[in-house]
Order: sequence, then structure tokens, then C-alpha cells
Amino acid sequence: MKTEPRTPYPEPFTMTTDSAIDQLKLSAGDYASNQEVRWCPGCGDYAILAQMKKTMAALGVPRENIVFVSGIGCSSRFPYYMNTYGIHSIHGRAPAIATGLKIMRPELFVWVITGDGDGLSIGGNHLIHAIRRNLDINIVLFNNRIYGLTKGQYSPTSPLAKVTKSSPMGSIDNPLNILSVAVGCEATFVARTVDVNTKHLGMCLERAADHRGTSFIEVYQNCVVFNDGAFDYATDRKLKSDAILELEHGKPMIFGKDRQKGIRLVGMEPEVVTLGEGVSEGDLLVHDEAAKEPSLAYFLSRMHYPDFPEPIGVFRAVDRPKYDELLNRQIDEAVEAQGAGDLDRLLSSGETWTVGQAEP
Repeated sequence: MKTEPRTPYPEPFTMTTDSAIDQLKLSAGDYASNQEVRWCPGCGDYAILAQMKKTMAALGVPRENIVFVSGIGCSSRFPYYMNTYGIHSIHGRAPAIATGLKIMRPELFVWVITGDGDGLSIGGNHLIHAIRRNLDINIVLFNNRIYGLTKGQYSPTSPLAKVTKSSPMGSIDNPLNILSVAVGCEATFVARTVDVNTKHLGMCLERAADHRGTSFIEVYQNCVVFNDGAFDYATDRKLKSDAILELEHGKPMIFGKDRQKGIRLVGMEPEVVTLGEGVSEGDLLVHDEAAKEPSLAYFLSRMHYPDFPEPIGVFRAVDRPKYDELLNRQIDEAVEAQGAGDLDRLLSSGETWTVGQAEP
């Protein structure tokens, strides 16, 4: 059996022009499927779903060019609710399935939807390898710091001493800092946002969509049933100004209700300072998401409330060769040099043997 020569792959998906968007005339509602959304009332997943549909419409992405791949968990119902192609796969394996899909169909716009349980426990190995390879896919991880679908056990991101059904005396597992892991895997795009901060969430989704390579977004997502209020400091109007630092490329790190606080570096340690008390904006740390060296992004990923304001926004956005492009280039070069493959010849080459009836 001889294989046919490979046909050239279409160019990877690119954002639609304004005129093409007008021709498509797709609204956020056009990206909604006819399936009943079955998340708990008040779940943060609703906000993420709504913003994803708005983002797809704003970018003018044709529905037939999109595939959502998920694993298992509350977040993994996502493909049912998008009027696009979707794969509801097996626990923790969404990055592996997305890898195969993107390699074979590089023109598709592939999104992985996962959670802190699905993506960081059983799926942790697949996740880090997808990130380090810099495959051209987008990974959105819903982090609610709990296992919601299985009714409230502690997860890899639950804080120490968290009392749950599976840790009645308090969790003794050190929580996994996923952004630190992503930066350590040399992720080319890393961001964090909050479910109800819809404008910021939309910005992060659009930036991820425009990035070429693996984009990774952690979304702080509230589980109203099993871990309600886990991110109150990031959403409460009275708290968030002092608890959250919005990163802006090329700008000093300023936060606070009156924009009077900042972050400066003392040696290798961050320090919260007050502007005007012997400190000016020129003394503050300036964000550089495009820095080739990932140290700043890693440094920021280690800042946590209440000791520091917790950063949200784009931590890192750099360019590096993409796995799917490099792999398909190697295949094309091999076919050009050696010709199309012959499966029969391959199977009968080298050492072979015949299995027959044993002699008495």
C-alpha cells in the first residue's frame, strides 16, 4: 500500500480583517450552541463562556475554523456550549489530543479548556510538555482551587490547611503555582485574569488568540458551591485596588485606590512603597512582557496577596520557533528527499519472520 504525496497544508489561521468581519456578520450569539448550560447558578464559568463568545465574534473567527478540546471537570463542558467543533476528551489528556490535531490540521484555531484538577493533577505532565514545545494552541485554565465536579475535594492549587471533604484536618499539600511552572517551561505567552473582570478577561483572550505559539491563561474562577469567595480580594470593590496589580507593558508597577502605591526592587526582593514618601515613579519596577529572559515573569508569578498585590495581565509574550511548524517542515523535507512512503515495503523490510503451525 503506497501513500499519496502530501498536499501542502493551508496557512495557519490568521485574524480576519475588518471588512471580512463585516461580511461574516457573526455576533456572540452565533457562537452559542443549542445545548442547555449546566453549571451551577452563579458559577464563574458563565462569565468566561460569555466573554469567549464575544471575543470570537470580535475577532471574526469562522466557526468551522475553531476547535475546543477539553478533558474532565466542570470547565470541560465548555465545548458543548460553543457552536464550533469540539472534543470532550479524557481526564488530563486534552493537551495531547490538541497536539495531534494541530499537527495534522495546522490551519485550525485550537483552544484547550481545562481546570486546576484536570490540568494540574492527572494532566500535569501533558500540560507542561505542550507548553515547552511551544505548539501553536491556546490553553485556558480555570482555577477555582477546588475539585468542583466531584463535590469539593482539595485540588493541586488549594492553599495549605484548606479543610475539604478529602482533607478534614486541613490540606498538607503545598499548592502548585501554575504560572511559575508555565514560565519555568519557557512559555512564550503567559497571562492571568479574573472571571468577573470581563474587560480584562477579553483583553487576555484576544492577546492569546493573536499570539503564535502556546498561549497560557490562568483564570481565577469562583466556585459558588464548594469554594465561594476564594478570590474575593481580586473582585471586591473595597479590596481589589490594593490587592491587585494590573500589569502594563512598558509602564511602572503602580497600584492602589489612588494609584499611590508601587513595587520597587531592593536587591532580589520586591518591596511595596508609597509614592511621594521619598519615592518617585522613576524608582519603580517597569514591566517588560517582551523580555527574552523569563526572570521578571517568574518573579511576578511569585507575588501573592496579602504580602503583595497579585499581578494580573500579560506576564510574558515572546516569539520562539513553533513545534507544529518545525515538525511539518521536517516531514516535508523527508518526503522531498526520500519520496512518498510505502507501508508494505516498510512492514516487510529488515528482519521478518513467518508465524505458522508448530511442528509436532
